[in-house]
Amino acid sequence: MRILIAGAGIGGLMTALALAQKGFDVAVFEQAAQLGEVGAGVQMSANGSRLFYELGIGDELSAVACHPTGKEIRLWSTGQTWQLFDLGAESIVRYGYPYLMLHRADMHRVLVDALNTLRPGCVHLNHKVKNIQQEGHTVTLHFEHGASAVGDVLIGADGVHSVVRRCLFGADQPVFTGCMAWRGLIPAEQLSAHLQRPVGINWVGPGRHVVHYPVRRGELVNFVGIVERDDWQEESWNQRGTQAECAQDFAGWHSDVQEMIAHIETPYKWALMGRPPLPTWQQGRISLLGDACHPTLPFLAQGAMMALEDAIVLARCLERYADQPETALARYEAVRLERTSNIVVGSTENAKRFHNPLLRDAVGAQTYVSTEWTTEKINARYTWLFEYNAATVAIDPM
Repeated sequence: MRILIAGAGIGGLMTALALAQKGFDVAVFEQAAQLGEVGAGVQMSANGSRLFYELGIGDELSAVACHPTGKEIRLWSTGQTWQLFDLGAESIVRYGYPYLMLHRADMHRVLVDALNTLRPGCVHLNHKVKNIQQEGHTVTLHFEHGASAVGDVLIGADGVHSVVRRCLFGADQPVFTGCMAWRGLIPAEQLSAHLQRPVGINWVGPGRHVVHYPVRRGELVNFVGIVERDDWQEESWNQRGTQAECAQDFAGWHSDVQEMIAHIETPYKWALMGRPPLPTWQQGRISLLGDACHPTLPFLAQGAMMALEDAIVLARCLERYADQPETALARYEAVRLERTSNIVVGSTENAKRFHNPLLRDAVGAQTYVSTEWTTEKINARYTWLFEYNAATVAIDPM
């Protein structure tokens, strides 16, 4: 069976590698002229890291990651700190695998290297999908430069602006969430020692929050600031802003936040758009994966994890039902639809939690945090995410 994959991002490459390891003929088509992930940091919980170990590349990933000891909540104004949960050895004890913090480009490179070793030449650059065609038992990808590719199955892993999705189900209708995001990378050595600690920090405050954590073995600190404002609605990862504008959005916030902003050489900004999960991903021998079918807001740190899980479940279903590709894709969707939809909803709920008006003053914040981040509620929010195993979850009908 020849599997065509549109998109060479994290999800597309993970899918190609998982399928290639099972002996499938895979071809990946990427619109960019060169491989390289945009974006910055990724928090990888155990449900994601376990899959790299399943594919035999866990050590390569671990070597380029930061291994955090925990995550903390801090109050926007005073810096008061609450423990969210322990990581490090605790993640391995509870879930069997580490919690890692990575530069997205480093994770991407690990996948590229593994795929090039196993199936050199299977990734084709400068291939932007124009449209798709499905006839009988074949699927054809037509590209903007005039070439085409024929296969038995097509997987659209071409991201939030998926052309494959548009061809199947029409244009989407994203809704502006009322929030925009700032992101940037900071050389760790330029920051105060306490800001270089191997922990992930969520600063919470009324109408905005900040997340930062170390990546690339602790050499860099990834900064993300979310602000409720409606005057910026461009959904682009590459739009440059200024330090002054970013600092103004967090005026009055703790000096640690201001110090980080002052050391971001180029802050980027983008609007956060909401999209409801698709009720179905499949048409015949074509299906979708990752952001193409369940784009999510970044407030549970599970966007990339969902794509990794999708890839493994999809590969297992195609192996199990190799002589019935349409059945394989139907089983993949059935296994994944509820979990991914729940993550999209849970992420939206977390945004409200991080921005609650009760966080305005220290007294209200103490009460609110003590109520919203109890051990029981933390476990309810995260345990079901982290303990999931895409490599063993049941794929046959009950």
